[in-house]
Amino acid sequence: MKNTFLIIGLLFSTILTVNAQDIADNAIGLRFGDNDGFGAEISYQHKLSDANRLEIDLGIRGNSNYDGFKATGLYQWIWQLEDKFNWFAGVGGGIGNWDAKKIDASETYIFASGVVGVEYNFDIPLMISLDFRPDIGFGDFYDGFNSDFGLGVRYQF
Repeated sequence: MKNTFLIIGLLFSTILTVNAQDIADNAIGLRFGDNDGFGAEISYQHKLSDANRLEIDLGIRGNSNYDGFKATGLYQWIWQLEDKFNWFAGVGGGIGNWDAKKIDASETYIFASGVVGVEYNFDIPLMISLDFRPDIGFGDFYDGFNSDFGLGVRYQF
């Protein structure tokens, strides 16, 4: 039984420490996605180490009921799946504002956020990604759990 736990522990630690991927120093592009309508963000990623990066997004959101903006900062861990294919997870937060169209109300709110996703790095300096981003908002109207799926296209330099 001890040997089984030892083997599982060694395999798990090996998987978590394998970080041979090549992360671009910087990447800039667009992320499209929203949980209820249209959302587009300008997205910037900056390499912090061989397995970590910082992502900053500034975007607009909207549907038939509201318009708004959202600024998000995320710290991400990256793991290689295959040669040019990575998966990532991260945590962060941000600030946003929305204006309701049908009622005269607006709100500035803060939120805590997470992210999990996959990305593919082409031979040219282009990366595409698909991610899931849940967040918990703290405000009068933007309160509780929200999430969205996003498609990102970024130029790496």
